[in-house]
Amino acid sequence: MKYVIVLGDGMADEPIEALGGLTPLEYAKTPALDAMAPVSETGLAQTIPEGMSPGSDTANLSVLGYDPKQYYTGRSPLEALSIGVDMKSDDVALRTNLITVSDGDEPYEEKLILDHSSSEISTEDAAVLLDAVRAELEDEIYHFYVGTSYRHLLIWEKGSVVPLTPPHDVLGQKVGDHLPADETLRRMQKRSYEILSRHPINLERKKKGLNPANSCWFWGAGTRPALTSFEEKNRKRGAMISAVDLLKGIAVGAGMKNIQVEGANGQLHTNYEGKAQAAADALLKEGYDFVYVHVEAPDEMGHQGSWERKVQAIEYLDQRLIGPLKQDLDDSGEPYRMMVLPDHPTPVRVRTHTGEPVPFLIYDSRKTCSGPSAYSEKSGRESGLLISRGCVLIDRLFEKNIM
Repeated sequence: MKYVIVLGDGMADEPIEALGGLTPLEYAKTPALDAMAPVSETGLAQTIPEGMSPGSDTANLSVLGYDPKQYYTGRSPLEALSIGVDMKSDDVALRTNLITVSDGDEPYEEKLILDHSSSEISTEDAAVLLDAVRAELEDEIYHFYVGTSYRHLLIWEKGSVVPLTPPHDVLGQKVGDHLPADETLRRMQKRSYEILSRHPINLERKKKGLNPANSCWFWGAGTRPALTSFEEKNRKRGAMISAVDLLKGIAVGAGMKNIQVEGANGQLHTNYEGKAQAAADALLKEGYDFVYVHVEAPDEMGHQGSWERKVQAIEYLDQRLIGPLKQDLDDSGEPYRMMVLPDHPTPVRVRTHTGEPVPFLIYDSRKTCSGPSAYSEKSGRESGLLISRGCVLIDRLFEKNIM
């Protein structure tokens, strides 16, 4: 038996008036999911434990079967694993976004937070900008590391896990209302604007109509994580396919294989077909029992507040990844079970994550069950099935007994 999870990050949403009261998932053309839903099990899963922030970190840990209440030590340490940083026990990792703030003459504290991703800046441009920051701000205590696109890392030796605000949670708000309480971090963030706002790359980006990556933003502080081996826990060889360091880091911590796909970039125009082919190869040619295919695009479009682009991301996910992957698995004759779900909602109305239960679909190539006419948030609710602890949902995929 082969198992696969296809995770559309932030795919769940709210009804939108411009879509006739439908959600992007309901509105999108999803022929693969439409064919699977009537013969699949569907329901809702609470992936965010009560009292925890609704993030991709806690939610994806849940979907992979790791209780965030037990395993979560912060988002950035998981990303550090992916980047290859060997954290010491007293190190603190902080996510370092390259963001866009307003660039008028107002003081830094009065500037508005405009874009958490700086128009989805390329990793190549971001690396040059981070080098400029590193040259002035790095010392024997603070060390910068390049990640992917706008997502980077600061290691604070003998640091403190201080409260920090994710930039995507406060878009349109003033910088000064959300600066770190720690004096050094606050100074570094302010100084980063002075360094980056006049950098040639950002001047060129503005000429092209792109948002400049003109400030660092620190958030997601945490200490070195320790995850149980996925294979020991589930008796299955697992692989991860994702473009973002968070998911790659979870895979490293869980002892799963990270499969790199050329052209996979965490953006709307990622290599969907390449991910589908890589998943099929891992399952059918390389002997893996389980593959987790993560697609960031719906979440990014939710953060951008664009229902049009979010619908497009969901359609690409269905037509260019789920459909071809299902076809390859069907053609192989191997029995398999596929689960499709988001990790959390990212409604375009609020442009950030929320903690409501998410709809899931489990398809089994060997058998059918009576499912809804389509896969959506509504069909998940109407199923009457709620998995209140998201970390046990994977047991349902693996056909273990769960409560």
